[in-house]
Amino acid sequence: MDKYDYFVNDVLKVVNWFKIRNFSDMKDDRNVEPLSQMKVMKLLYYVQGVSLAVYGKKMFPDNLVAWKYGPVVEKVYDIYRGQYAIVDPFADGMPSEEIADYIDLSNDTTVVSVLEAVQDNYGGMSAIDLMNKTHKELPWLETSQSGTISNDLIKDYFEKEVVNG
Repeated sequence: MDKYDYFVNDVLKVVNWFKIRNFSDMKDDRNVEPLSQMKVMKLLYYVQGVSLAVYGKKMFPDNLVAWKYGPVVEKVYDIYRGQYAIVDPFADGMPSEEIADYIDLSNDTTVVSVLEAVQDNYGGMSAIDLMNKTHKELPWLETSQSGTISNDLIKDYFEKEVVNG
């Protein structure tokens, strides 16, 4: 049993928030690249870390796993397996369910403060830059390959290095 409560009951709602944000950003700026599976995985890691460090609660219930290319949420990987971009910049719009998730999370001031902070601080980085960054951080370094990254380790690291650092 995990000792940490969480804000959002489905990690896919958080993914959808980033997808809608990315789609909107691409419409405003042609230089914005489509959100990739790898990048959203790293953003989820930072969301979980900031949420644990600032609020003592996980953003979503899923564990992060230390894979070769950095932290991964296996449920998200399974859904987007084999895809590079998970947002189509040429689409006429986004699915209504994804928009509803974006609106729902945006209406929660605590949740959106974490999502916006992560987007503002890490959203401009490439997936490769984020991967390289996670590979230098203790939660990934101290977890065996394919092992679950401890929420206590994430919380402690983010409290020291990200929030108070």
